[in-house]
Amino acid sequence: MLVVDGLTCRFGAKAAVDNASFEIAPGRFVGVIGRSGAGKSTLLRTINRLVTPTDGRILFDGVDVTALRGKELRQWRARSAMIFQQFNLVGRLDVLTNVLMGRLAAMPAWRSLTQVWPEQDCALAMSALEQFDMASLAAQRADQLSGGQQQRVAIARALVQQPDIILADEPIASLDPRNTRTVMDALLRINKHFGITVLCNLHSLDLARTYCDRLIGMAAGRVVFDGAPSTLTDHIARELYDLEASEVMGGTPMPVPEGIPALGTAAAA
Repeated sequence: MLVVDGLTCRFGAKAAVDNASFEIAPGRFVGVIGRSGAGKSTLLRTINRLVTPTDGRILFDGVDVTALRGKELRQWRARSAMIFQQFNLVGRLDVLTNVLMGRLAAMPAWRSLTQVWPEQDCALAMSALEQFDMASLAAQRADQLSGGQQQRVAIARALVQQPDIILADEPIASLDPRNTRTVMDALLRINKHFGITVLCNLHSLDLARTYCDRLIGMAAGRVVFDGAPSTLTDHIARELYDLEASEVMGGTPMPVPEGIPALGTAAAA
């Protein structure tokens, strides 16, 4: 159980996250929605502790995440895997090594410095790549991949961390519609197949309504909506997005997936 209690994060006089409170049960796929600058990215980065909160608490299974330091904090960041909009891969390294970076928190310091990867970690990384139809590209440089392929590598890297929760910060913002669907299907398979909680920032209401079983709406750093996608009316959405409403509500809703594609059957980008 993830508990966010009165979470506030200020940068000078501006509150990027303002007294946010909610709880997320294990195994949920939760979308965080809202206009640009609403505080969505800061919220996820604060939960992962990439950003230090100004006030409030983050609890996970009863552990006060906001009080963690040193080794315990590194372990929490492994348990709460981040997926970024910019992929954050090392372009000059091959795909397999990029995925293995997700195992660094579980390695002794001397192994992390020499990058002598244990055989079982290599097997785990290859298995993750196979689940997203990327194993054949394991030896290829990351910067030679398409955007959709790079994001699938980033998801595989998050998966080998063996996390309890995945925090996806606008993971499809820079992708075309085909790769958008591929990446969102990959996150949904992880959620349903492994039972990993997914907290995903999304700008598109169509995607949020299609993939998420719960939506948290943010405006000016505050949580202003929390409920099932079916309860988010167009009127509420227009108030939530204000001037951006026509941009995020203009498309035809995507069909809800009838079933979760089997692992390893993602479309090639």
